[in-house]
Amino acid sequence: MRAGAEYFLEPDEPTQRQYEALRAYFVDSASAAQVGRDFGYSAATVHQMAHELRAGKTELFRSSKPGPKGARKTDRIRDRVLDLRAQDRSVTEIAAALTAEGVPVSAQTVWTILDAEGLERLPRRVPADRGTPRLAPVKTRALPHWPAGTRVDCDHAGLFLLLPAMVELGLHDLVDRAGYPGTRTLSAWHSIGTLLLAKCARNPRPSHVTALTDDPGLALALGLTALPKTTHLTSYSYRVRRESNQQTMTGLTTRLRELGMATGEAGFNLDFHAIRHHGEDAPLEKHYVPRRSQRTRSVLTFFAQDHASTEMVYANADITKNEAAREVLAFADYWAQVAGTDPGLLVFDSQLTTYTVLDELCARGIRWLTLRQRGRTVLDRLEVLPASSWTTVRINRSGRYRHPQLHDELVRLNGIGQQIRQIAVRNIGRDEPTLLITNDLTTPAKALFTRYAERMLIENELDAYIGGFHLDALTSGLPLNVDLDTTLTVLAGNCYRLLAHQLPRYEHATPDRIWRHFLDATGTLHVTDQDVTVDLAPRTYHPVLIDAGYADRAVPIPWWNNRELRFRFPPR
Repeated sequence: MRAGAEYFLEPDEPTQRQYEALRAYFVDSASAAQVGRDFGYSAATVHQMAHELRAGKTELFRSSKPGPKGARKTDRIRDRVLDLRAQDRSVTEIAAALTAEGVPVSAQTVWTILDAEGLERLPRRVPADRGTPRLAPVKTRALPHWPAGTRVDCDHAGLFLLLPAMVELGLHDLVDRAGYPGTRTLSAWHSIGTLLLAKCARNPRPSHVTALTDDPGLALALGLTALPKTTHLTSYSYRVRRESNQQTMTGLTTRLRELGMATGEAGFNLDFHAIRHHGEDAPLEKHYVPRRSQRTRSVLTFFAQDHASTEMVYANADITKNEAAREVLAFADYWAQVAGTDPGLLVFDSQLTTYTVLDELCARGIRWLTLRQRGRTVLDRLEVLPASSWTTVRINRSGRYRHPQLHDELVRLNGIGQQIRQIAVRNIGRDEPTLLITNDLTTPAKALFTRYAERMLIENELDAYIGGFHLDALTSGLPLNVDLDTTLTVLAGNCYRLLAHQLPRYEHATPDRIWRHFLDATGTLHVTDQDVTVDLAPRTYHPVLIDAGYADRAVPIPWWNNRELRFRFPPR
Protein backbone atom coordinates (compact mmCIF):
# COMPACT_ATOMS: atom_id res chain seq x y z
CA MET A 1 0.00 0.00 0.00
CA ARG A 2 1.04 3.54 -0.55
CA ALA A 3 1.58 6.08 2.13
CA GLY A 4 -1.70 7.78 3.12
CA ALA A 5 -3.81 4.65 2.77
CA GLU A 6 -4.58 4.87 6.49
CA TYR A 7 -6.97 7.79 5.66
CA PHE A 8 -9.28 5.21 4.03
CA LEU A 9 -8.51 2.21 6.30
CA GLU A 10 -8.77 4.05 9.59
CA PRO A 11 -11.21 6.97 8.96
CA ASP A 12 -11.75 9.44 11.79
CA GLU A 13 -14.92 11.16 10.54
CA PRO A 14 -18.12 9.20 11.36
CA THR A 15 -19.60 9.76 7.91
CA GLN A 16 -16.42 8.58 6.17
CA ARG A 17 -16.19 5.56 8.49
CA GLN A 18 -19.77 4.65 7.60
CA TYR A 19 -18.97 5.07 3.90
CA GLU A 20 -15.88 2.84 4.05
CA ALA A 21 -17.81 0.20 6.00
CA LEU A 22 -20.63 0.05 3.47
CA ARG A 23 -18.14 -0.01 0.59
CA ALA A 24 -16.36 -3.01 2.10
CA TYR A 25 -19.68 -4.77 2.67
CA PHE A 26 -21.06 -4.12 -0.85
CA VAL A 27 -17.96 -3.85 -3.07
CA ASP A 28 -15.45 -6.13 -1.33
CA SER A 29 -18.17 -8.64 -0.27
CA ALA A 30 -16.88 -8.72 3.31
CA SER A 31 -19.17 -10.27 5.93
CA ALA A 32 -21.09 -8.10 8.36
CA ALA A 33 -19.06 -9.50 11.29
CA GLN A 34 -15.72 -8.77 9.55
CA VAL A 35 -16.84 -5.22 8.55
CA GLY A 36 -17.99 -4.65 12.14
CA ARG A 37 -14.57 -5.71 13.52
CA ASP A 38 -12.66 -3.54 11.00
CA PHE A 39 -14.72 -0.34 11.47
CA GLY A 40 -16.03 -0.66 15.04
CA TYR A 41 -19.64 -1.63 14.39
CA SER A 42 -21.72 -4.60 15.54
CA ALA A 43 -22.95 -7.00 12.87
CA ALA A 44 -26.56 -5.88 13.47
CA THR A 45 -25.55 -2.27 12.89
CA VAL A 46 -23.88 -3.17 9.59
CA HIS A 47 -27.06 -4.94 8.45
CA GLN A 48 -29.15 -1.89 9.50
CA MET A 49 -26.89 0.53 7.56
CA ALA A 50 -27.06 -1.68 4.47
CA HIS A 51 -30.88 -1.79 4.69
CA GLU A 52 -31.15 2.01 4.93
CA LEU A 53 -28.77 2.48 1.98
CA ARG A 54 -30.86 0.17 -0.19
CA ALA A 55 -34.01 2.12 0.84
CA GLY A 56 -32.40 5.43 -0.20
CA LYS A 57 -32.48 6.81 3.31
CA THR A 58 -28.75 7.28 3.62
CA GLU A 59 -27.15 10.58 2.52
CA LEU A 60 -23.42 10.48 3.10
CA PHE A 61 -22.35 13.54 1.07
CA ARG A 62 -23.79 17.09 0.92
CA SER A 63 -24.05 19.02 -2.35
CA SER A 64 -21.31 21.62 -2.83
CA LYS A 65 -24.01 24.11 -4.11
CA PRO A 66 -26.69 24.60 -1.51
CA GLY A 67 -30.03 26.07 -2.50
CA PRO A 68 -32.18 25.55 -5.57
CA LYS A 69 -30.66 23.10 -8.01
CA GLY A 70 -32.08 24.88 -11.09
CA ALA A 71 -31.87 28.52 -12.31
CA ARG A 72 -33.61 31.13 -10.17
CA LYS A 73 -36.90 32.54 -11.45
CA THR A 74 -35.40 36.03 -11.73
CA ASP A 75 -32.74 34.72 -14.07
CA ARG A 76 -35.35 33.03 -16.25
CA ILE A 77 -37.65 36.03 -16.53
CA ARG A 78 -35.06 38.84 -16.50
CA ASP A 79 -34.98 39.35 -20.28
CA ARG A 80 -38.78 39.30 -20.48
CA VAL A 81 -39.07 41.86 -17.66
CA LEU A 82 -36.63 44.21 -19.40
CA ASP A 83 -38.48 43.76 -22.67
CA LEU A 84 -41.78 44.77 -21.05
CA ARG A 85 -40.13 47.72 -19.33
CA ALA A 86 -38.83 48.89 -22.71
CA GLN A 87 -42.53 49.20 -23.60
CA ASP A 88 -42.85 51.61 -20.64
CA ARG A 89 -44.84 49.17 -18.50
CA SER A 90 -44.95 49.77 -14.75
CA VAL A 91 -43.89 47.22 -12.11
CA THR A 92 -47.45 46.05 -11.48
CA GLU A 93 -48.23 45.94 -15.20
CA ILE A 94 -45.17 43.76 -15.85
CA ALA A 95 -46.10 41.40 -13.01
CA ALA A 96 -49.65 41.09 -14.36
CA ALA A 97 -48.39 40.43 -17.91
CA LEU A 98 -46.01 37.66 -16.79
CA THR A 99 -48.71 36.03 -14.67
CA ALA A 100 -51.03 36.05 -17.68
CA GLU A 101 -48.25 34.33 -19.67
CA GLY A 102 -48.14 31.49 -17.14
CA VAL A 103 -45.18 32.71 -15.11
CA PRO A 104 -46.58 33.82 -11.76
CA VAL A 105 -44.36 36.53 -10.31
CA SER A 106 -44.82 39.23 -7.70
CA ALA A 107 -44.40 42.97 -8.27
CA GLN A 108 -41.58 42.92 -5.70
CA THR A 109 -39.66 40.38 -7.77
CA VAL A 110 -40.09 42.54 -10.86
CA TRP A 111 -38.86 45.59 -8.93
CA THR A 112 -35.81 43.61 -7.69
CA ILE A 113 -34.84 42.90 -11.30
CA LEU A 114 -35.36 46.50 -12.44
CA ASP A 115 -33.55 47.95 -9.43
CA ALA A 116 -30.55 45.69 -10.10
CA GLU A 117 -30.44 47.11 -13.63
CA GLY A 118 -30.47 50.69 -12.29
CA LEU A 119 -33.97 51.48 -13.56
CA GLU A 120 -36.33 53.71 -11.55
CA ARG A 121 -40.02 53.35 -10.87
CA LEU A 122 -42.38 55.06 -13.29
CA PRO A 123 -44.80 57.74 -11.99
CA ARG A 124 -48.21 56.49 -10.93
CA ARG A 125 -51.07 57.06 -13.34
CA VAL A 126 -54.70 57.76 -12.65
CA PRO A 127 -56.95 54.67 -13.04
CA ALA A 128 -58.50 55.97 -16.26
CA ASP A 129 -55.08 56.08 -17.95
CA ARG A 130 -53.82 52.68 -16.82
CA GLY A 131 -53.52 49.88 -19.34
CA THR A 132 -52.58 52.14 -22.26
CA PRO A 133 -49.01 52.09 -23.59
CA ARG A 134 -46.92 54.77 -21.93
CA LEU A 135 -44.89 55.33 -25.08
CA ALA A 136 -47.89 56.80 -26.85
CA PRO A 137 -47.29 60.57 -27.15
CA VAL A 138 -48.98 62.53 -24.38
CA LYS A 139 -51.28 64.98 -26.09
CA THR A 140 -51.55 68.41 -24.57
CA ARG A 141 -55.07 68.92 -23.26
CA ALA A 142 -56.90 69.89 -20.12
CA LEU A 143 -56.79 67.21 -17.44
CA PRO A 144 -59.79 64.90 -18.03
CA HIS A 145 -59.56 63.69 -14.42
CA TRP A 146 -57.95 65.31 -11.42
CA PRO A 147 -54.93 63.04 -10.61
CA ALA A 148 -55.77 62.56 -6.93
CA GLY A 149 -53.53 60.14 -5.07
CA THR A 150 -50.52 60.69 -7.31
CA ARG A 151 -47.00 61.76 -6.45
CA VAL A 152 -45.17 63.76 -9.11
CA ASP A 153 -41.48 64.65 -9.13
CA CYS A 154 -40.99 68.19 -10.44
CA ASP A 155 -37.68 69.64 -11.60
CA HIS A 156 -39.09 73.19 -11.46
CA ALA A 157 -41.10 73.01 -8.24
CA GLY A 158 -39.80 76.42 -7.15
CA LEU A 159 -41.97 78.08 -9.81
CA PHE A 160 -45.03 77.04 -7.79
CA LEU A 161 -44.05 79.84 -5.40
CA LEU A 162 -45.22 82.29 -8.10
CA LEU A 163 -48.71 80.79 -8.44
CA PRO A 164 -50.06 82.76 -5.43
CA ALA A 165 -48.85 85.97 -7.12
CA MET A 166 -50.55 84.97 -10.39
CA VAL A 167 -53.77 84.37 -8.47
CA GLU A 168 -53.47 87.66 -6.59
CA LEU A 169 -52.97 89.54 -9.84
CA GLY A 170 -55.90 87.70 -11.41
CA LEU A 171 -53.85 86.79 -14.49
CA HIS A 172 -56.17 83.91 -15.34
CA ASP A 173 -59.14 86.26 -15.73
CA LEU A 174 -57.05 89.02 -17.34
CA VAL A 175 -55.94 86.69 -20.13
CA ASP A 176 -59.48 85.40 -20.70
CA ARG A 177 -60.88 88.94 -20.99
CA ALA A 178 -58.06 90.27 -23.18
CA GLY A 179 -59.16 88.32 -26.25
CA TYR A 180 -56.08 86.16 -26.68
CA PRO A 181 -56.68 83.35 -29.18
CA GLY A 182 -57.39 79.79 -28.10
CA THR A 183 -57.54 76.44 -29.87
CA ARG A 184 -60.00 73.54 -29.90
CA THR A 185 -58.13 71.84 -27.05
CA LEU A 186 -56.29 74.68 -25.28
CA SER A 187 -57.67 77.84 -23.74
CA ALA A 188 -55.88 81.17 -24.06
CA TRP A 189 -54.68 80.80 -20.45
CA HIS A 190 -53.08 77.43 -21.23
CA SER A 191 -50.95 78.97 -23.99
CA ILE A 192 -50.20 82.32 -22.33
CA GLY A 193 -49.64 80.57 -18.99
CA THR A 194 -47.08 78.27 -20.55
CA LEU A 195 -45.24 81.21 -22.11
CA LEU A 196 -45.40 83.02 -18.78
CA LEU A 197 -43.93 80.02 -16.94
CA ALA A 198 -41.15 79.90 -19.52
CA LYS A 199 -40.51 83.62 -18.96
CA CYS A 200 -40.52 83.16 -15.16
CA ALA A 201 -38.10 80.25 -15.60
CA ARG A 202 -35.82 82.67 -17.49
CA ASN A 203 -35.80 80.72 -20.74
CA PRO A 204 -34.35 82.94 -23.47
CA ARG A 205 -36.67 81.83 -26.25
CA PRO A 206 -39.78 79.65 -26.79
CA SER A 207 -37.56 77.21 -28.65
CA HIS A 208 -35.64 76.59 -25.41
CA VAL A 209 -38.59 75.35 -23.35
CA THR A 210 -38.10 71.61 -23.87
CA ALA A 211 -36.90 71.09 -20.31
CA LEU A 212 -40.09 72.75 -19.06
CA THR A 213 -42.49 70.93 -21.38
CA ASP A 214 -41.04 67.59 -20.29
CA ASP A 215 -41.82 68.37 -16.64
CA PRO A 216 -45.18 66.78 -15.65
CA GLY A 217 -45.28 68.92 -12.51
CA LEU A 218 -45.48 72.17 -14.50
CA ALA A 219 -48.21 70.67 -16.67
CA LEU A 220 -50.20 70.06 -13.49
CA ALA A 221 -49.56 73.69 -12.48
CA LEU A 222 -51.72 74.79 -15.44
CA GLY A 223 -54.16 71.88 -15.25
CA LEU A 224 -52.79 70.15 -18.37
CA THR A 225 -51.74 66.62 -19.25
CA ALA A 226 -48.55 68.10 -20.74
CA LEU A 227 -47.31 71.59 -21.57
CA PRO A 228 -47.55 72.73 -25.21
CA LYS A 229 -44.38 72.17 -27.16
CA THR A 230 -42.12 74.58 -29.02
CA THR A 231 -44.01 74.47 -32.32
CA HIS A 232 -47.27 75.55 -30.73
CA LEU A 233 -45.70 78.25 -28.57
CA THR A 234 -43.78 79.81 -31.45
CA SER A 235 -46.71 79.83 -33.86
CA TYR A 236 -49.09 80.99 -31.13
CA SER A 237 -47.03 84.11 -30.41
CA TYR A 238 -47.56 85.26 -34.01
CA ARG A 239 -51.34 85.05 -33.59
CA VAL A 240 -51.35 87.51 -30.68
CA ARG A 241 -52.38 91.07 -31.47
CA ARG A 242 -51.28 94.31 -29.80
CA GLU A 243 -54.85 94.97 -28.61
CA SER A 244 -54.76 91.87 -26.39
CA ASN A 245 -51.46 92.93 -24.85
CA GLN A 246 -52.82 96.42 -24.22
CA GLN A 247 -55.91 95.06 -22.49
CA THR A 248 -53.73 92.81 -20.35
CA MET A 249 -51.55 95.76 -19.34
CA THR A 250 -54.61 97.80 -18.49
CA GLY A 251 -56.08 95.02 -16.37
CA LEU A 252 -52.73 94.40 -14.68
CA THR A 253 -52.27 98.03 -13.70
CA THR A 254 -55.85 98.26 -12.46
CA ARG A 255 -55.27 95.22 -10.27
CA LEU A 256 -51.96 96.61 -8.96
CA ARG A 257 -53.75 99.79 -7.95
CA GLU A 258 -56.39 97.75 -6.14
CA LEU A 259 -53.57 96.13 -4.17
CA GLY A 260 -52.21 99.55 -3.21
CA MET A 261 -49.32 99.32 -5.67
CA ALA A 262 -48.55 101.38 -8.78
CA THR A 263 -50.50 104.37 -7.49
CA GLY A 264 -48.56 106.77 -9.70
CA GLU A 265 -48.55 109.41 -6.96
CA ALA A 266 -44.76 109.80 -7.13
CA GLY A 267 -44.77 109.86 -10.92
CA PHE A 268 -43.18 107.56 -13.45
CA ASN A 269 -39.78 106.80 -14.93
CA LEU A 270 -39.86 106.33 -18.71
CA ASP A 271 -37.22 104.87 -20.97
CA PHE A 272 -36.58 103.20 -24.32
CA HIS A 273 -34.61 100.04 -24.88
CA ALA A 274 -33.42 98.77 -28.26
CA ILE A 275 -33.45 94.96 -28.59
CA ARG A 276 -30.93 93.96 -31.21
CA HIS A 277 -31.88 91.46 -33.90
CA HIS A 278 -29.12 88.94 -34.67
CA GLY A 279 -30.52 87.54 -37.92
CA GLU A 280 -30.42 88.81 -41.48
CA ASP A 281 -32.93 90.39 -43.86
CA ALA A 282 -35.27 91.41 -41.05
CA PRO A 283 -37.79 94.20 -41.82
CA LEU A 284 -36.54 96.26 -38.88
CA GLU A 285 -35.39 99.83 -38.52
CA LYS A 286 -31.97 100.75 -37.19
CA HIS A 287 -31.78 102.10 -33.64
CA TYR A 288 -28.88 102.95 -31.39
CA VAL A 289 -28.01 99.93 -29.22
CA PRO A 290 -25.97 101.06 -26.19
CA ARG A 291 -24.51 97.62 -25.57
CA ARG A 292 -23.06 97.62 -29.06
CA SER A 293 -22.36 101.39 -29.16
CA GLN A 294 -23.71 101.48 -32.69
CA ARG A 295 -26.87 101.74 -34.71
CA THR A 296 -28.12 98.37 -35.88
CA ARG A 297 -31.35 96.62 -36.80
CA SER A 298 -33.37 96.26 -33.64
CA VAL A 299 -36.81 96.51 -32.08
CA LEU A 300 -37.46 99.66 -30.05
CA THR A 301 -39.30 98.96 -26.80
CA PHE A 302 -40.77 101.46 -24.34
CA PHE A 303 -41.18 100.89 -20.58
CA ALA A 304 -42.85 102.86 -17.81
CA GLN A 305 -42.09 102.24 -14.14
CA ASP A 306 -44.03 103.48 -11.14
CA HIS A 307 -41.43 105.44 -9.21
CA ALA A 308 -42.66 104.71 -5.68
CA SER A 309 -43.35 100.96 -5.95
CA THR A 310 -40.88 100.22 -8.83
CA GLU A 311 -43.46 98.07 -10.66
CA MET A 312 -43.38 98.11 -14.44
CA VAL A 313 -46.83 99.24 -15.51
CA TYR A 314 -46.50 99.65 -19.27
CA ALA A 315 -44.54 98.26 -22.20
CA ASN A 316 -44.77 98.54 -25.96
CA ALA A 317 -42.58 96.99 -28.63
CA ASP A 318 -44.70 97.98 -31.63
CA ILE A 319 -42.96 101.34 -32.14
CA THR A 320 -41.42 102.87 -35.25
CA LYS A 321 -39.00 105.79 -35.42
CA ASN A 322 -41.77 108.15 -36.47
CA GLU A 323 -43.90 107.10 -33.50
CA ALA A 324 -41.17 107.02 -30.85
CA ALA A 325 -41.35 110.70 -29.84
CA ARG A 326 -45.10 110.48 -29.20
CA GLU A 327 -44.96 107.30 -27.12
CA VAL A 328 -44.89 109.40 -23.96
CA LEU A 329 -48.31 110.76 -24.99
CA ALA A 330 -49.52 107.20 -25.65
CA PHE A 331 -48.51 106.31 -22.11
CA ALA A 332 -50.28 109.40 -20.74
CA ASP A 333 -53.47 108.33 -22.58
CA TYR A 334 -53.07 104.79 -21.25
CA TRP A 335 -52.71 105.99 -17.65
CA ALA A 336 -55.66 108.33 -17.96
CA GLN A 337 -57.73 105.35 -19.13
CA VAL A 338 -56.56 103.19 -16.24
CA ALA A 339 -56.56 105.71 -13.38
CA GLY A 340 -59.08 108.26 -14.58
CA THR A 341 -56.52 111.10 -14.28
CA ASP A 342 -53.39 112.18 -16.08
CA PRO A 343 -50.14 110.70 -14.76
CA GLY A 344 -47.98 112.46 -12.20
CA LEU A 345 -44.46 113.74 -12.83
CA LEU A 346 -42.90 112.03 -15.86
CA VAL A 347 -39.12 111.71 -15.71
CA PHE A 348 -37.14 110.67 -18.76
CA ASP A 349 -33.97 111.14 -20.78
CA SER A 350 -33.50 113.99 -23.21
CA GLN A 351 -33.59 111.62 -26.21
CA LEU A 352 -37.01 110.18 -25.37
CA THR A 353 -39.12 112.89 -27.04
CA THR A 354 -39.09 116.35 -28.68
CA TYR A 355 -39.86 119.89 -27.53
CA THR A 356 -43.05 119.80 -29.59
CA VAL A 357 -44.33 116.85 -27.56
CA LEU A 358 -43.21 118.57 -24.34
CA ASP A 359 -45.37 121.52 -25.34
CA GLU A 360 -48.36 119.18 -25.75
CA LEU A 361 -47.71 117.78 -22.28
CA CYS A 362 -47.66 121.34 -20.92
CA ALA A 363 -50.99 122.06 -22.62
CA ARG A 364 -52.51 119.01 -20.93
CA GLY A 365 -51.14 120.05 -17.54
CA ILE A 366 -48.89 116.99 -17.27
CA ARG A 367 -45.68 117.67 -15.36
CA TRP A 368 -42.39 116.44 -16.77
CA LEU A 369 -38.69 116.52 -15.90
CA THR A 370 -35.85 115.81 -18.29
CA LEU A 371 -32.35 116.81 -19.33
CA ARG A 372 -31.44 119.59 -21.74
CA GLN A 373 -28.54 119.21 -24.10
CA ARG A 374 -25.68 121.55 -23.14
CA GLY A 375 -25.11 124.16 -25.83
CA ARG A 376 -21.98 126.29 -25.87
CA THR A 377 -23.93 129.55 -25.48
CA VAL A 378 -25.73 128.33 -22.35
CA LEU A 379 -22.53 127.01 -20.80
CA ASP A 380 -20.69 130.28 -21.44
CA ARG A 381 -23.47 132.23 -19.75
CA LEU A 382 -23.43 129.96 -16.71
CA GLU A 383 -19.67 130.16 -16.47
CA VAL A 384 -19.69 133.93 -15.86
CA LEU A 385 -22.37 133.84 -13.17
CA PRO A 386 -21.20 135.06 -9.76
CA ALA A 387 -20.86 132.56 -6.93
CA SER A 388 -23.87 134.13 -5.23
CA SER A 389 -26.07 132.86 -8.07
CA TRP A 390 -25.40 129.27 -7.06
CA THR A 391 -27.02 127.63 -4.05
CA THR A 392 -25.25 124.78 -2.28
CA VAL A 393 -27.55 122.01 -1.05
CA ARG A 394 -27.01 118.72 0.75
CA ILE A 395 -28.28 115.51 -0.82
CA ASN A 396 -28.98 112.52 1.42
CA ARG A 397 -27.09 109.84 -0.43
CA SER A 398 -24.01 107.72 0.04
CA GLY A 399 -20.73 108.36 -1.73
CA ARG A 400 -19.18 111.58 -2.96
CA TYR A 401 -20.79 114.69 -4.42
CA ARG A 402 -23.40 115.13 -1.70
CA HIS A 403 -23.18 118.95 -1.88
CA PRO A 404 -24.14 120.02 -5.41
CA GLN A 405 -24.59 123.65 -6.37
CA LEU A 406 -27.83 124.67 -8.11
CA HIS A 407 -28.80 127.65 -10.25
CA ASP A 408 -32.58 127.94 -10.80
CA GLU A 409 -34.10 130.18 -13.52
CA LEU A 410 -36.96 130.46 -16.03
CA VAL A 411 -36.15 130.17 -19.73
CA ARG A 412 -37.88 129.87 -23.08
CA LEU A 413 -37.12 127.13 -25.59
CA ASN A 414 -38.08 126.93 -29.25
CA GLY A 415 -41.07 124.64 -29.65
CA ILE A 416 -42.43 125.15 -26.13
CA GLY A 417 -45.01 127.93 -25.90
CA GLN A 418 -44.53 128.79 -22.25
CA GLN A 419 -41.71 129.57 -19.89
CA ILE A 420 -40.13 126.54 -18.33
CA ARG A 421 -37.78 126.05 -15.46
CA GLN A 422 -34.08 125.32 -15.97
CA ILE A 423 -31.95 124.00 -13.09
CA ALA A 424 -28.20 124.00 -13.68
CA VAL A 425 -26.28 121.59 -11.43
CA ARG A 426 -22.54 121.58 -10.82
CA ASN A 427 -20.11 120.00 -8.35
CA ILE A 428 -21.41 116.48 -9.12
CA GLY A 429 -18.25 115.10 -10.68
CA ARG A 430 -18.71 116.48 -14.20
CA ASP A 431 -16.58 119.05 -15.99
CA GLU A 432 -19.61 121.06 -17.09
CA PRO A 433 -22.94 121.77 -15.40
CA THR A 434 -25.85 119.39 -15.96
CA LEU A 435 -29.03 121.07 -17.18
CA LEU A 436 -32.48 119.95 -16.00
CA ILE A 437 -35.65 121.41 -17.53
CA THR A 438 -39.20 121.03 -16.23
CA ASN A 439 -42.63 122.63 -16.31
CA ASP A 440 -42.95 122.10 -12.54
CA LEU A 441 -42.61 125.62 -11.19
CA THR A 442 -43.39 124.93 -7.52
CA THR A 443 -41.33 121.97 -6.36
CA PRO A 444 -38.00 123.01 -4.76
CA ALA A 445 -34.97 122.67 -7.06
CA LYS A 446 -33.24 120.35 -4.61
CA ALA A 447 -36.20 117.93 -4.69
CA LEU A 448 -36.30 117.94 -8.48
CA PHE A 449 -32.59 117.25 -8.76
CA THR A 450 -32.89 114.42 -6.24
CA ARG A 451 -35.86 113.03 -8.16
CA TYR A 452 -34.00 112.99 -11.44
CA ALA A 453 -31.01 111.31 -9.83
CA GLU A 454 -33.38 108.58 -8.63
CA ARG A 455 -34.45 108.10 -12.23
CA MET A 456 -31.27 106.13 -12.65
CA LEU A 457 -33.12 103.38 -10.80
CA ILE A 458 -35.20 102.62 -13.87
CA GLU A 459 -32.04 101.95 -15.82
CA ASN A 460 -30.91 99.55 -13.11
CA GLU A 461 -34.38 97.97 -12.96
CA LEU A 462 -34.54 97.73 -16.74
CA ASP A 463 -31.13 96.10 -16.85
CA ALA A 464 -32.36 93.64 -14.21
CA TYR A 465 -35.43 92.87 -16.34
CA ILE A 466 -33.39 92.51 -19.51
CA GLY A 467 -30.81 90.26 -17.90
CA GLY A 468 -33.19 88.46 -15.58
CA PHE A 469 -35.78 87.60 -18.23
CA HIS A 470 -33.52 87.49 -21.31
CA LEU A 471 -35.40 90.26 -23.08
CA ASP A 472 -32.40 90.80 -25.35
CA ALA A 473 -32.82 87.28 -26.81
CA LEU A 474 -34.92 88.61 -29.68
CA THR A 475 -37.39 85.91 -30.72
CA SER A 476 -38.47 87.40 -34.01
CA GLY A 477 -37.82 89.98 -36.64
CA LEU A 478 -41.43 91.12 -36.30
CA PRO A 479 -42.05 93.79 -33.64
CA LEU A 480 -45.56 92.46 -32.98
CA ASN A 481 -44.12 89.15 -31.84
CA VAL A 482 -41.62 90.90 -29.57
CA ASP A 483 -44.47 92.92 -28.09
CA LEU A 484 -45.84 89.73 -26.52
CA ASP A 485 -42.38 89.02 -25.14
CA THR A 486 -42.19 92.43 -23.48
CA THR A 487 -45.72 92.02 -22.10
CA LEU A 488 -44.76 88.67 -20.61
CA THR A 489 -41.66 90.32 -19.15
CA VAL A 490 -43.83 92.87 -17.34
CA LEU A 491 -46.18 90.12 -16.09
CA ALA A 492 -43.29 87.95 -14.89
CA GLY A 493 -41.58 90.93 -13.28
CA ASN A 494 -44.69 91.80 -11.29
CA CYS A 495 -45.07 88.16 -10.18
CA TYR A 496 -41.47 88.26 -8.96
CA ARG A 497 -42.11 91.63 -7.29
CA LEU A 498 -45.21 90.39 -5.44
CA LEU A 499 -43.22 87.40 -4.17
CA ALA A 500 -40.37 89.68 -3.11
CA HIS A 501 -42.78 91.90 -1.15
CA GLN A 502 -43.73 88.86 0.93
CA LEU A 503 -40.14 88.04 1.87
CA PRO A 504 -38.28 89.94 4.60
CA ARG A 505 -35.21 91.81 3.30
CA TYR A 506 -35.99 90.89 -0.32
CA GLU A 507 -38.34 93.78 -1.12
CA HIS A 508 -35.88 95.28 -3.63
CA ALA A 509 -34.14 92.08 -4.75
CA THR A 510 -33.43 91.65 -8.46
CA PRO A 511 -35.16 88.87 -10.44
CA ASP A 512 -31.83 87.07 -10.68
CA ARG A 513 -31.42 86.99 -6.92
CA ILE A 514 -34.98 85.79 -6.32
CA TRP A 515 -34.48 83.06 -8.90
CA ARG A 516 -31.22 81.83 -7.41
CA HIS A 517 -32.39 81.90 -3.80
CA PHE A 518 -35.92 80.54 -4.10
CA LEU A 519 -37.30 79.62 -7.52
CA ASP A 520 -34.51 77.47 -8.92
CA ALA A 521 -35.57 74.46 -6.82
CA THR A 522 -36.78 70.91 -7.34
CA GLY A 523 -39.45 69.16 -5.33
CA THR A 524 -42.27 66.64 -5.18
CA LEU A 525 -46.00 67.24 -5.66
CA HIS A 526 -48.50 65.30 -3.55
CA VAL A 527 -51.96 65.47 -5.12
CA THR A 528 -55.24 64.84 -3.28
CA ASP A 529 -58.86 65.59 -4.12
CA GLN A 530 -58.67 68.84 -2.17
CA ASP A 531 -55.16 70.20 -2.70
CA VAL A 532 -51.65 69.95 -4.09
CA THR A 533 -48.82 70.00 -1.56
CA VAL A 534 -45.39 70.95 -2.87
CA ASP A 535 -42.49 69.47 -0.90
CA LEU A 536 -39.59 71.71 -1.87
CA ALA A 537 -36.11 70.19 -1.81
CA PRO A 538 -34.09 71.71 1.06
CA ARG A 539 -32.39 75.01 0.24
CA THR A 540 -30.31 77.42 2.30
CA TYR A 541 -32.87 80.22 2.04
CA HIS A 542 -36.00 78.25 2.95
CA PRO A 543 -36.14 79.78 6.45
CA VAL A 544 -37.03 83.07 4.73
CA LEU A 545 -40.06 81.42 3.10
CA ILE A 546 -41.06 79.78 6.37
CA ASP A 547 -40.72 83.10 8.18
CA ALA A 548 -42.94 84.69 5.52
CA GLY A 549 -45.67 82.14 6.31
CA TYR A 550 -45.49 79.98 3.21
CA ALA A 551 -45.54 76.81 5.32
CA ASP A 552 -48.99 77.83 6.62
CA ARG A 553 -50.52 79.19 3.41
CA ALA A 554 -53.34 77.49 1.53
CA VAL A 555 -54.05 79.34 -1.74
CA PRO A 556 -57.11 78.38 -3.84
CA ILE A 557 -56.12 78.13 -7.50
CA PRO A 558 -59.01 79.12 -9.82
CA TRP A 559 -57.95 76.92 -12.76
CA TRP A 560 -57.80 73.93 -10.36
CA ASN A 561 -61.48 74.43 -9.50
CA ASN A 562 -60.28 76.24 -6.37
CA ARG A 563 -58.28 73.31 -5.06
CA GLU A 564 -55.65 74.63 -2.68
CA LEU A 565 -51.91 74.96 -3.12
CA ARG A 566 -49.78 74.26 -0.05
CA PHE A 567 -46.05 74.17 0.63
CA ARG A 568 -43.93 72.02 2.89
CA PHE A 569 -40.25 72.35 3.68
CA PRO A 570 -38.95 68.91 4.70
CA PRO A 571 -35.73 68.84 6.77
CA ARG A 572 -32.49 67.68 5.26
